Amino acid sequence: MQTLGTRTTAAGRAGLAGAPREPLAELPAVAPVAPNELVELYRLMTSVRQLDVAAISWQRQGILPAYAPELGQEAAQVGSALALDPSRDFAFPTYRELGVARAFGVDMVEYMSTHKATWHGGLWDAATTHVAPIQAVVAGSVLHAVGWAHGQTLEAHGELPAQGLAVAITYLGDGASSQGDVHEAMNFAGVFKAPVVFFVQNNGWAISVPTEKQVAGGSVAARGAGYGITAVQVDGNDAAAVLEATRRAVAHARSGHGPAIVEAMTYRRGPHATSDDPGRYRTLDEEREDAGQDPLARLRELILAEGAATEEILAEADAAGAAEAERVRLGVIALGPRPGAEMFDLVFQEPTDELLRQRANWREESEHE
Repeated sequence: MQTLGTRTTAAGRAGLAGAPREPLAELPAVAPVAPNELVELYRLMTSVRQLDVAAISWQRQGILPAYAPELGQEAAQVGSALALDPSRDFAFPTYRELGVARAFGVDMVEYMSTHKATWHGGLWDAATTHVAPIQAVVAGSVLHAVGWAHGQTLEAHGELPAQGLAVAITYLGDGASSQGDVHEAMNFAGVFKAPVVFFVQNNGWAISVPTEKQVAGGSVAARGAGYGITAVQVDGNDAAAVLEATRRAVAHARSGHGPAIVEAMTYRRGPHATSDDPGRYRTLDEEREDAGQDPLARLRELILAEGAATEEILAEADAAGAAEAERVRLGVIALGPRPGAEMFDLVFQEPTDELLRQRANWREESEHE
């Protein structure tokens, strides 16, 4: 009989209690961001900034019914997207990843058309662009990304391809990290070593709730250890730092070492969406203090300081961004309604009897209108 002070270690799995855990792998080193890459970051970020600001005006003018701005998050989005290979990797966005879609080459008229509520998915070709449709369900994209990434390991049949695995990147915010879907996705990815990067844009707010009131411990990256996932925090307003950190995470996943977490510490400078009034939960002084330096202005200063480009080249990029925003506005205005039959044609590859019945009823009703 065991008495107090004379406990012994039990046999079997109970003996694992207190056993040391293997340390998590370090993310591999990558080459520093080159001067020409800084200029490409700026070109994309100024385009995204002007499209984003314009889209708010379009919503106020009735061109778009709703829009979720990303002001202040351009460095996080463009920097992370440029770390991937759009010809083989796949991005799984939320409703706020304009910068990711633009960096992947999605047509911006097609992207903005998803905000017109004329179709239920996205008007760009996800199979061609490797950008999944906008995901409005909070944290829903993480499950899709892990499923796609797991598919890459299954297709490899236990052998690492010569070019490494194709990698998924999924975007979520600090608020979304509180959803159960994120636990399921990270746990599954950690167990099966899915080649996926969880890119967390910690922008300080879960709609109107500050991060410190809904993320226990204050860091999403810190949770990675519990899933056996290597994680890194990065200054989300430093485009070059984001690009380098995400490249390291992608290299880790591509080489078969499993998932990685990149938590970009940034700030949502505007409202959560055009229906939101941030003045109800934070003051302008608080916003200015917490936001820090504008990521676009910060990158511009770096480029000029390092001689990567001249003022004239950057001004040309700004002008090109403004011209692009105007082209997109005209393209969105010119969009007509989508054919109503699409709501039935694009549900299943082989329609069910019930769906066929609904389609027949819809056609009969629409013909009598």
